[in-house]
Amino acid sequence: MTAASVAGSGVHPQWPSRPVDAVEVVSLDGLRNAEFGTTEQDLTRRGLLRTDEEACGPTLAGHGSVNPIFVDDRLVLLWLDDPMTTPEGIGAGTPIGEVRAAYPGAAALPAPPGSHRFAGLLARDGDRAYLFLHDGVTVRKIIAGYADWARRLFDEGYGPC
Repeated sequence: MTAASVAGSGVHPQWPSRPVDAVEVVSLDGLRNAEFGTTEQDLTRRGLLRTDEEACGPTLAGHGSVNPIFVDDRLVLLWLDDPMTTPEGIGAGTPIGEVRAAYPGAAALPAPPGSHRFAGLLARDGDRAYLFLHDGVTVRKIIAGYADWARRLFDEGYGPC
């Protein structure tokens, strides 16, 4: 019966079941196939890490809107773009008020004076965190991963490129 319903649905069992532009959730553990702490070598061996000449750094296969950041060969941060969200539904374009409501303990990080950088909200949970970069109105970028590295990224102004 299942085979008949799949056959009749026009869905191939090896094709992705979600649309290409569907929202994907990143947790404080990472992504479904790329957890924080995983080695660069392991992700490459599993065919998940690729280098695209058009991208500014390595990307995760199947996650075109995610740039991994490695330190000492370990995945420490994910630099996320739309359509990625947190489990609470926070993504690029979310109003800052919604971020504060979803993460009431988030620490405000003002943009450095005289810089053209975004301000941030750091929502920490143990050794992990979300860093929401914003323009004062809406979220522009999300970084997820180890809290100390997220804070360091904010302080030093590092990007995925």
